[in-house]
Amino acid sequence: MSFKISWTKIDEAPALASYCLLPILKSYTKGTGIEFETKDISLAGRILANFPENLTDAQKIPDYLNELGELTQDSNANIIKLPNISASIPQLKAAIKELQSKGYKIPDYPEEPKTEEEKKLKERFAKVLGSAVNPVLREGNSDRRAAASVKKFAQKHPHKMMKPWPESGSKCRVAHMKQKDFYGSEKSMTLGKDDVVKIEFVDAKGNTAALKENLKLLNGEVIDAAVMNVKELRKFFAEQIEEAKKDGVLLSLHLKATMMKISDPIMFGHAVSVYYKDALEKHADTLKQIGANVNNGLMDVLEKLKKLPDEKRKEVENDMNKVYESRPELAMIDSRINKTNLHVPNDVIVDASMPNIVRDGGKMWNKKDELQDSIAMIPDRCYATIYQTIIEDAKARGQFDPATMGAVSNVGLMAKKAEEYGSHDKTFEVKDDGVVLVVNSEGKTLLERKVEKGDIFRMCQTKDEAIKDWVKLAVNRAKASTTPAIFWLDENRAHDREIISKVKKYLPEHDTTGLEIKILKPVDAMKYTLDRTRKGLNTISVTGNVLRDYLTDLFPILELGTSARMLSIVPLLKGGGLFETGAGGSAPKHVDQLLKENHLRWDSLGEYCALVPSFEMVYEKTKNPKAKVLAETLDKAVLKYLENGKMPSRKAGEIDNRGSSFYLALYWSEALASQNDDAELKSRFVKIYRELSANEKQIVNDLISVQGKPADIGGYYLPDDKKAFTVMRPSATFNKIIDGM
Repeated sequence: MSFKISWTKIDEAPALASYCLLPILKSYTKGTGIEFETKDISLAGRILANFPENLTDAQKIPDYLNELGELTQDSNANIIKLPNISASIPQLKAAIKELQSKGYKIPDYPEEPKTEEEKKLKERFAKVLGSAVNPVLREGNSDRRAAASVKKFAQKHPHKMMKPWPESGSKCRVAHMKQKDFYGSEKSMTLGKDDVVKIEFVDAKGNTAALKENLKLLNGEVIDAAVMNVKELRKFFAEQIEEAKKDGVLLSLHLKATMMKISDPIMFGHAVSVYYKDALEKHADTLKQIGANVNNGLMDVLEKLKKLPDEKRKEVENDMNKVYESRPELAMIDSRINKTNLHVPNDVIVDASMPNIVRDGGKMWNKKDELQDSIAMIPDRCYATIYQTIIEDAKARGQFDPATMGAVSNVGLMAKKAEEYGSHDKTFEVKDDGVVLVVNSEGKTLLERKVEKGDIFRMCQTKDEAIKDWVKLAVNRAKASTTPAIFWLDENRAHDREIISKVKKYLPEHDTTGLEIKILKPVDAMKYTLDRTRKGLNTISVTGNVLRDYLTDLFPILELGTSARMLSIVPLLKGGGLFETGAGGSAPKHVDQLLKENHLRWDSLGEYCALVPSFEMVYEKTKNPKAKVLAETLDKAVLKYLENGKMPSRKAGEIDNRGSSFYLALYWSEALASQNDDAELKSRFVKIYRELSANEKQIVNDLISVQGKPADIGGYYLPDDKKAFTVMRPSATFNKIIDGM
């Protein structure tokens, strides 16, 4: 019986790494009854699948994301999900431009639609923006932790990136709103029956407009409604600008404009427009004429200025530059090209950027390419306070030590699109003063929020089935690891109060004898967890979807140096498995280096680790003994890979991702050749191990000698497969051994 593992074709560095790794996997599993199939859910692939009528037959590709969504309902689903682009508008536009240049007749993205046709087109593109993939595939809750071998290695060989918190004191702090944010305005309730609701806007004159219709809800489902007041938001930004100037610290903004694709770009735009207020207001008419959009960051404004005559362009640019004379310095993304924190909304992503501030001693990079104390603006209070708590802890007790830190794993509530905030079809920028209502099928108002023009309204759903499974997973993990499990829930927040009642309802359904399970508000949960981690003790954080995202970057970056080394297992509700392979936040920088120097420093350890439970699941489903052997031997290979330090270097001319995958293949073949549980695999891999060992020096030389020169992969969002394979498989000796299996 053949069993298929679905490998996702995605974007950027992990996609390039797959050109090297997948041929190894396909060859090593040949004849075992296990097959790898590739499903293209890259940004380019999602765009092409969404516009089949614009393409020739040769250009068309299936809607693989929809196929994988259907597969999650199959008990035999086994999906390896690599990190994909959660596209911001600038990324979407860049991908469209590349596709058009390659002969794909994809329409331009209508940023400000004027006709009905353009409005429909914008809605169509919305399907590929932001967190388009995760809600479809994550039909289960998340079990995210470092593999035991990875954690042991990290403690034995701690990463060198931690910088001390200054004993003289630090001006670093997290700034958040005190009122009228999502946290303060949130209302929540649990449905008592299945229902169909709609979201309506009623203006000051009583005119009603439907924002969302036919929204099907289930009995026991938790729904929320919250509003970000933009007047208060802009006041907050203005206050922090003054504070940063007064304190002489860098100003930085930390949002998630990729995943929260509707709400956070709007908030980002307000930060840009407040900081550059004088110049933007002076030239408002000109900027409107050329279609500059601050929600896409300062870079969009500067790019659009190129449409102007040189004299006018220079006038606007000069006024933009004058702003810096009276404003605090901005944290930099790349000081060499004067790229600031406010240039592009997808450059600074809160879950990846805040751990770096902790790691770097409360500092970010300034325009002199030096580290400097910073104010981190995280407007909404829902989770900003956890970052302030860890910063206060570091100020008081000093930097964390990766050699002694305990592990913080996570059980995350995300099944059935749980807590998809600010990124979907229930988030709106309000056009006028009025109220937004959530109305049920009987005409009864379930939730109501007063709004002002420009405010951001968001509604959220969390299904009862997902919460019940989440509680079960938390108890199971606590039992399996004999580790305290802490639910991070705030009784002062409307949504969390509803979730707390369900946790208290479902916990008694499980035997929790001898287990330590607590419900603590996020600030207290952070303090409790930090006390334990500093003592070298492990803790399970049990959180909602957003905190799952944040904590599974925060602690791994401190503990392991990167969140890409985390093992992320999603037991699907229907019995299958989704195995996620780590974060991709630094992937764009890795691609840039490959293009310039033919060196890919992406570490595929997340992929290696995810394959172990994937093979284990194949064995559980089929009792195929070869799957068990593959899992056990791969686990040994990963440990040797770590112990021998075969991770990619950051420098060209040294081992990179291709060399790492070679050594994984070498160590895996050694483990397969040494095992005695499967004679056929043993016989086969004795020969492979002998060949790889004998040619190690030649292969490593092949993989390193090509470095130092630019590489051509035929595209960023849609690489040319032939060119990409050539770049990522440059050793003819290695290829001959692998392909000849």
